[in-house]
Amino acid sequence: MFLGGMDPPHLPTRQESLWVGGQSMQQELPSSRRKSRGRGDCGSSQQAQPVPSSLPAPALSEGAPACRLHSPGPTRAMGAVGILGWRLLLLLLQMVPQAAGARPCSPKYFGRDAMVCVCNATYCDTLDPVVLPALGTYVKYESSKAGKRLERSEGSFQRSLHTPELLLTLNISTLYQHVKGFGGSLSDAAALNILGLSQPAQDNLLRSYFSESGIEYNLIRLPMACSDFSVRPYSYDDIPHDYELKHFRLAEEDVKMKIPLLHRASAMSRRPLSLYASPWTSPAWMKSNGDIRGKGTLKGQAGDKYHKTWANYFIKFLDEYAKHNLTFWAVTAQNEPLAALLAPPQFPTIAFTAAQQRDFIIRDLGPALACSPHRTQLIILDDQCIHLLHWAKAVLGNATAAHYVAGVGVHWYLDGIVPASCSLEATHKLFPDHFLLYTEACSGFLTIRFSVSLGCWERGDHYSHSILTVLNHFVAGWTDWNLALDLEGGPNWVKNYVDSPIIVDSSKDVFYKQPMFYHLGHFSKFIPEGSQRVGLLISHRYLSCQLEHVAILRPDRALVLVVLNRFGWDVPFGIRDPAIGFIKTVAPANSIQTYLWRQQ
Repeated sequence: MFLGGMDPPHLPTRQESLWVGGQSMQQELPSSRRKSRGRGDCGSSQQAQPVPSSLPAPALSEGAPACRLHSPGPTRAMGAVGILGWRLLLLLLQMVPQAAGARPCSPKYFGRDAMVCVCNATYCDTLDPVVLPALGTYVKYESSKAGKRLERSEGSFQRSLHTPELLLTLNISTLYQHVKGFGGSLSDAAALNILGLSQPAQDNLLRSYFSESGIEYNLIRLPMACSDFSVRPYSYDDIPHDYELKHFRLAEEDVKMKIPLLHRASAMSRRPLSLYASPWTSPAWMKSNGDIRGKGTLKGQAGDKYHKTWANYFIKFLDEYAKHNLTFWAVTAQNEPLAALLAPPQFPTIAFTAAQQRDFIIRDLGPALACSPHRTQLIILDDQCIHLLHWAKAVLGNATAAHYVAGVGVHWYLDGIVPASCSLEATHKLFPDHFLLYTEACSGFLTIRFSVSLGCWERGDHYSHSILTVLNHFVAGWTDWNLALDLEGGPNWVKNYVDSPIIVDSSKDVFYKQPMFYHLGHFSKFIPEGSQRVGLLISHRYLSCQLEHVAILRPDRALVLVVLNRFGWDVPFGIRDPAIGFIKTVAPANSIQTYLWRQQ
C-alpha cells in the first residue's frame, strides 16, 4: 500500500535522493537507465519533461542510520526480477513505522536541481512544532539547492573557538524594529486554486501555510473585490450613483470562497492571524474612465460625494466581513496608486498622487475609519520602493494625515533601482513611529516565458535576499502575493501571470511546494509577531562578507539567526552569543539556515 495515493513507484531514471528521517538516502541506479536532466537553470517551466520522483520518502525511526543503496551494476537484471526487487524494497521501507511528527518531502524534479515537494490528498511533508532546545544547545534548520527542505539538526555551543574567517556576534542590547510577521495573499485566483483540490488536499495545503506542522503564516492580505488575479472584473456595488451604498454586497468570491477559507486557516493556526485588505478599483461609476478596468482616477476631489462614498465603501467592507466573524488588522488606502506606470492597459486600478492620497485620508478615509466601530489601522502607499520617501514626506509630513496612518506598505518589484538605505532606512529615520511593511512580492512578473518555473531555487534565493535586506533596514514584515496559482501562473483575467510558492495541478489533485515556500518558512515559522531585530557584529578577514543574515530576539527571549549563502561554494563561519559561547558551522553552497537557541 503506497502512502498518499501518489503515483505508483517508478523505476528511477537517475540517481535520486529520498530524504529519510532528515538524512539523504541515495538510490544509485544502473548507468544504462540514467538520463541527463539538463542544466535546470530556472529557464524551464512546468512544460519541461519532469523526472518523476513521486513516492513519499518513508521516515526512519529516530536515530536510525541513513542507508546508501547500490544496485549490482548495469546488467539485464533490471527486468522482472529487478523491478520486483525495487518494489519490494520500497514497500518494506514504507512498512517501517513513521516517526512521530515531521514527514519528509516527496521530491519531483523539473530539470537538474529544480525540485518541488509533491503533496496530495493523503500525503504532504510536514514539520514538527518548534520546541526550544536545552540551554547551551541549538537547533538548526537547513534548506538547500542540493535538496534539503527545512531539515532539522542539533548541536552544542563551545566555550571557545579558533578565530574563524567569518564570525557573527549577536548583541541583544542593541534593539531595532519589532516584527509584525510574514504571510501571503488570498486572492480570488489563490482561492480558486485551493478549492480546485479535493477537501483533504485543500486541508494539506492550508496546514502547510498556517498550522504548527507548516510554516505558520500570520499575515493574510485580501483584495477588496476584484484584482487582476480574478476571473472577472467586479465591485461590491455596481448600481450607478448609489452614494449611500444601499446595494453594497459582498461577491460570491468572498462568501463562497475566501471567507470559508479564512475560517479554516484560522482554525488551523496556533497564532492569531492578522488580515489586511487592499482595494484595486472602485465601482465603475466612481471612476473618471467609467470602467472598473483600465486607468482612471476617482471622480471629483477630496471631501466630495465620490470620495466620501469611496471611504464609506471601506467601512461597508469591514462591516460585512465582521458579520462573518472576521476582523481586519489593517487596510491599505490603495493598491499601487501609481500602477498605471507599469500595468497592462486593462489592469483594474485607481490612480492617486501622494498629495491626492494625503487629502483623501485627511478629509474622508481617516475620519471614516476613526468613527467606525472597527479598530482597523491604515497603511499608505502600497506601491514600489522608488516612491517611498517622496510619498512618506507628502503624507506623513502632514500632522493630520500622519495621525490617521499606522504604516507604509511597499512592493518589491523595483527594489533594485534604489538602495534600501536610501529608501527604507531614510524613511524610517524621518518617521520612526510608522512601521514599514512589505505588502506584495512575487517572481515571474514581466517575463516573456515561464512565469511559473517549477523547482527554481534561485527564485527562493531572491525571496530570502529581499527579506533579509528589508529586515535589516527597519521593515516589520513581508507578504508574498498569491498563496497558490495554477501551472500557468493564474488565473488572471488580464493575463498578468506570475509564479507562486505553491503551484496547483487540479487535474491530478496535487500541489507543488516550491523552493520559495521553504525560503519563506525559514522566517515565518521561527520569527513570531512581537519579535525584535537585534544587533549583529560581523568580523571577517576579507573585505566582503559572502553571507547574508539577520538576528532576531523572540518574545519568549529565544534568539534566531537566519543565514543565506547564495554562492556555489561552502562558507565556514562562527556564531557567538557572548552569554553562552560559540557555534562552529558551515553554510553550504546555495543554502539557507535558521539557528534557534535559548538565552542564558
